[in-house]
Amino acid sequence: MKVTVMQDNLAQGLSVVSRAVSSRSALPVLANVLVATDDGRLRLSATNLELSITCWIGARIEQEGATTVPARTFADLVNTLQGQQVNLSLDEASQTLRVKSETSAADLKCIDAEEFPPLPTPDFDEAIEIQADEFRTMIQQVALAASSDETRPVLMGVLVKVEGDQITMAAADGFRLSVRKARLAAAAAEPVTALIPARALNELARIAGDGDATISLVIPKGRGQAVFRVKNVELVTQLIDGAFPDYEQIIPRSYKTRTIVSTASLLKACKQAEIFAREGSNVARLNITPGSSEMAPSEVEISAVAEETGKNETIVEATVDGEGLLIAFNVRYLREVLEVIKTPNVALETTAPNAPGVVRPVGDDDFVHVIMPMHLG
Repeated sequence: MKVTVMQDNLAQGLSVVSRAVSSRSALPVLANVLVATDDGRLRLSATNLELSITCWIGARIEQEGATTVPARTFADLVNTLQGQQVNLSLDEASQTLRVKSETSAADLKCIDAEEFPPLPTPDFDEAIEIQADEFRTMIQQVALAASSDETRPVLMGVLVKVEGDQITMAAADGFRLSVRKARLAAAAAEPVTALIPARALNELARIAGDGDATISLVIPKGRGQAVFRVKNVELVTQLIDGAFPDYEQIIPRSYKTRTIVSTASLLKACKQAEIFAREGSNVARLNITPGSSEMAPSEVEISAVAEETGKNETIVEATVDGEGLLIAFNVRYLREVLEVIKTPNVALETTAPNAPGVVRPVGDDDFVHVIMPMHLG
């Protein structure tokens, strides 16, 4: 293999795929990045057997070939060669890759590409397509509710359902639930239901970045995998096997009090309360008070107490429809959902101190977030 690439393209490609490199594996090749010529471009691939990422970059190919290079060493080395052309040449007999720039040269000991796990080559002819910026927003609003508890793998995933031209994503960790819907530009050929690891979707959101690109999704039959393609990157993830809870049953059908507040004001109040609440169990109290007159308008008081540090109280103006209520939530959960809401105002729907609260962006019916209450004590 003899290849010439621009340093910044190579560095960016390695940055993308390195997130899939295995840090704990009995197979040494999984700590490497596959570097291979592919139809006039250079293909970089990494996998930990659960998540695989492939990136294609422009290159001048003088001689075809492939090998696997130690990921961390290769990336660190390339990052020091700023703004230069990089020449890669492989000695197949010794599996040594020579990395040469204008001012330096290095030899990296590689592992034969034959030992790298094979990656799928899916057919994207009938792929489900969605705008990258919208899909990234969906991921940000839903994946935060997925569990990180490895003893409950089903809850570490995001349920993705496609029916016709509607896509729905849902995640829950037992304490909160996020559901987001969106419309596709074109109807899917057939319905799809898949449980995709939240970590893989977060990586996809990071790769998609800002812009108006299109993300294509394929779920090959019988493979237990989902394959995403965006721009010059392909991400493959193993699906989670199991039944996701019936999340529709978790969403309250009615409420007794609906409180509308400024999203930014409530977020600021939650951040202040979290400074004190984090020393305990992250408990913040919300005292919702309907207005009795023009002189005494509706408000929400957000408060938190830390035994050793002190306490914090913030009052936020509100529009309250219904009766007053004192309820407690995990303030981190409340803060995290407010950070991903795009509308100026947000509605909090409550029924009782021991019943779930529902957070909805005002003017956006496609997103709903349910938070379980905490004990008032």
